[in-house]
Amino acid sequence: MDQTILGTEKLSKLFIKFTIPSIIGMIFIGIQGIIDGLFVGNVIGENALASVNLVQPYMQLIMAYALIISVGAQSIIGISLGKGENEKAQNIFRTALISLTLVSIVFTIVGLFFSDNIALILGANDALLEGASTYIKTISIFVVFVSVMFLFEMVVRSIGKPNISLISMVIAVVINIVLDYLLIKEFNMGISGAAIATGISYSTAFFINIIPFLSKKTSVNIYNGKFDKVEIFPMMYNGSSEGVSSISNALSMFLFNTALMKLAGEGGIAAFSIINYIAQVGYMILFGISDGIRPIVSYNFGSDNKERVSKILKVAIMVNIVIGIIIFTVMTVFSKPLIDIFLKDGQSVLELASNGAKIYGLAFLFNGLNILISSYFTAIDDAKSSIIVAASRGLIFIVVGIFTLPYIFGISGIWGTIVFAEIITIFIGFKLLRKNKLSNIKLEY
Repeated sequence: MDQTILGTEKLSKLFIKFTIPSIIGMIFIGIQGIIDGLFVGNVIGENALASVNLVQPYMQLIMAYALIISVGAQSIIGISLGKGENEKAQNIFRTALISLTLVSIVFTIVGLFFSDNIALILGANDALLEGASTYIKTISIFVVFVSVMFLFEMVVRSIGKPNISLISMVIAVVINIVLDYLLIKEFNMGISGAAIATGISYSTAFFINIIPFLSKKTSVNIYNGKFDKVEIFPMMYNGSSEGVSSISNALSMFLFNTALMKLAGEGGIAAFSIINYIAQVGYMILFGISDGIRPIVSYNFGSDNKERVSKILKVAIMVNIVIGIIIFTVMTVFSKPLIDIFLKDGQSVLELASNGAKIYGLAFLFNGLNILISSYFTAIDDAKSSIIVAASRGLIFIVVGIFTLPYIFGISGIWGTIVFAEIITIFIGFKLLRKNKLSNIKLEY
């Protein structure tokens, strides 16, 4: 298989071929966090679970720069290959690889030597400081592998090999489960064991995804191309919406943790952790669809085949709507039994999280479309529109909601902030689609 199938193969077959591995791969990424949560919550306790959740804004910052570079590179590489500009695609890849490695080294140093400071900035109190600092310091050892893995995992789809990504995620999750059991339960390594298990699993995915790029016959590989500083800004600008999403997640999680600490203490943060773990599976499915169609959209947009772009986008919209309804139903009907899996005790946390999950679940009626619209704009190199959508749902209206709704609805207002942000954003997203002047794509919605 090579990248030319993106412009020639039947779209229904192509949609399945690219989105199914992407969805499964993204679910496995989400499962990795859930696995840590299950072992930490049941073996160590709710304070440890709160400590790990407190660290998530730091993890989101790592994700932010990794996705800015990786997604930006993937989209431009896809468009370049669609235009037959293989040399440019190779140069973009080399530039992305070097840039990502250098930034990762900086994060590794900061995480190793300033873990206490980072934990305090994130709001750790005396009960959570040691656990949060330990997780930061330990996971920082693996930052280079975690970050660069995303680049290989994204670009491997643009060269027509989505199954490599899927295989890497499946193996990584299996390794994570085994290591969590051994390090947390059997060897009593606590939070550091959870971080080591996650780090090794991502590193394994890195080594699997790099395999196609070790061949000089691959259209994009690690040997050819040159570092081109001129391409850094266009690449990062194009991927910036994904970075905005991760940075926004980091800020919103910080705001949620701060608000919940004031209203409900460590139990509130533990409840938020559990809701996040459950919602993460839903998010990963929706992101999987968006990530799966992005190389298809980029290649056909580069080939000036607007009809194929329009058709694939319409299919993705319909699928995301159906999946959003299913996720909402699951979070509403099965919230208590799902949450109970993460707790060895703590009835108050169970009730708090159960009520929160029912409100939070409403967001899935809207966020699938918002995620898809933002990803679509990234795929066609319209970074500005993508950033507007990403910032609206993940930052601007989260800030507005978190500083207003809790004063009106109490703790229910915290959970409702996500729903508020997604509803406002969906109107903005569709307005941007109607105004889009980059193509003749006609969408009926």
